[in-house]
Amino acid sequence: MRETSRLNLTRNVKAAAAATLAWTTLSTAHAEPRYAWVNVQPPAAISSTAPADTLASRIAPPPGFARIETPPGSWGEWLHSLPLKPVGAPVLTYTGAQKWRQDVHVAVLDIDVGKRDLQQCADAVMRLRAEWLYASNRKNEIAFNDTDGKRRAFSKQAKQDYAAFRKYMDLVFAYAGTWSLDRELKPAKLSGLQTGDVFIKGGFPGHAVLVADMAMNAAGEKRFLLLQSYMPAQDIHVLKNPNAADGSPWYGTDIGLQLATPEWNFTAAQLKRWP
Repeated sequence: MRETSRLNLTRNVKAAAAATLAWTTLSTAHAEPRYAWVNVQPPAAISSTAPADTLASRIAPPPGFARIETPPGSWGEWLHSLPLKPVGAPVLTYTGAQKWRQDVHVAVLDIDVGKRDLQQCADAVMRLRAEWLYASNRKNEIAFNDTDGKRRAFSKQAKQDYAAFRKYMDLVFAYAGTWSLDRELKPAKLSGLQTGDVFIKGGFPGHAVLVADMAMNAAGEKRFLLLQSYMPAQDIHVLKNPNAADGSPWYGTDIGLQLATPEWNFTAAQLKRWP
């Protein structure tokens, strides 16, 4: 068992090194930075987070589990490499005030929330998906449906720089939401859960949380992390598992009738995936 653990650790270290090397090669070939918002935030909004302080580096898998490897540059690898604010950072709303509940998160993403009450739950999911496509030079794939079904594509915008992208995303946030996103995504099975999947209840109100990382043990049992924003618009944060006595953020796939998160419950039938 000890030798197996050492072998898994060695594999994970090698995989991480390979991912870093692969992304270094990719980033020199692409014009867009990996996390573009970091370069445009005003000095006062930039946290003191070190580049290595990412979701994956701070939140270790549960004992006996190893992080599920994802291809370098993929949606899943991009998600678990997201930068975090310093340990202990509060969740702030778009006004700069603290969210009234500070007991639901274990970490806060180092990404802006905007100055308007727009980037709520489904909006945060769409923001991250679009940011990954933008960073991957797949701008022509950035498109979302409005609640009335109208397709809004970034490729139709006059400018394609990052400032234009953020204005486009605010427009998407204003006219799209859980109702429209739920209908864009395709059903997924909990047994085949993947990083980047979404638990979503479309409605008025509805809610959505994003699977940001996964781990698995030798028996094939899986654990996963969830990201959310909420109402009003607020920092995207890593959720605690309310059923974990130790405050762990890792969730198991044996959810029974429902997946209980701190501020919303979902069923297995509400698991969706990007088409």
